[in-house]
Amino acid sequence: MSGGVPLGDRIASHAAGEPQRVTLDGTYAKLVPLQESHSPDLYKYLCDGSQTSTFVYMSTGPWEDEEEFTQQISMIAPSDDPFYFTVITKQALGSGAGAVPAGSAVGYLALLNIDRAHRSVEIGWVTFSPRLQRTTAATEAFHLLMRYCMDDLGNRRLEWKCDTLNAKSRRAAERLGFAYEGTFRKHRIVRGRNRDTDWFSIVDDEWDARNRALLAWLAPENFDEGRQVRSLDTIRDEMKE
Repeated sequence: MSGGVPLGDRIASHAAGEPQRVTLDGTYAKLVPLQESHSPDLYKYLCDGSQTSTFVYMSTGPWEDEEEFTQQISMIAPSDDPFYFTVITKQALGSGAGAVPAGSAVGYLALLNIDRAHRSVEIGWVTFSPRLQRTTAATEAFHLLMRYCMDDLGNRRLEWKCDTLNAKSRRAAERLGFAYEGTFRKHRIVRGRNRDTDWFSIVDDEWDARNRALLAWLAPENFDEGRQVRSLDTIRDEMKE
């Protein structure tokens, strides 16, 4: 209290770290700074026959051909906000003729709305190949970036925003441990259509529990012949007990 007026808790005023062009290495995937050399793989796995589903909620894409796509990657790769990372799978995805070889670039995502003074950052522009979606590599890719934001850069708030109609993105946010904060109505006009935007966050007080749950889910002993033994929701519920 100050003169009878309620005030928030005092917070250290140091800034969060600045994102660097580093490699974030995991067991199933790694994140590397986006570069034009990733374009052939990204075009193959993002744009080959799946452009409608991949880009339906995006304000960019689909592209006419690989040359146009490569121009887009070349344009966004040097950006500092959004700050893009490519997802490289470290294990083959799938099997048989349609398998994606280890070492392939299978998607990208970014840090954006980077507010170092208030130690807040958003994960967005998530553009994952259908072959990457709903895999252990995809979950680890998110975890690598979440941990980088909170542990390495020292943010106190991590955000996730998506079209209210994007059920896959909403479910991904909730599964990863983001808390729903509300809906910004008539927030954007995207491709000539209204977009209401759902906001989610993880704050520093919650991060330790979220991190431990993700680490427990990603642990080798949580998989039996590639199938999860316990879901993330189950692990979090058990940790509350």
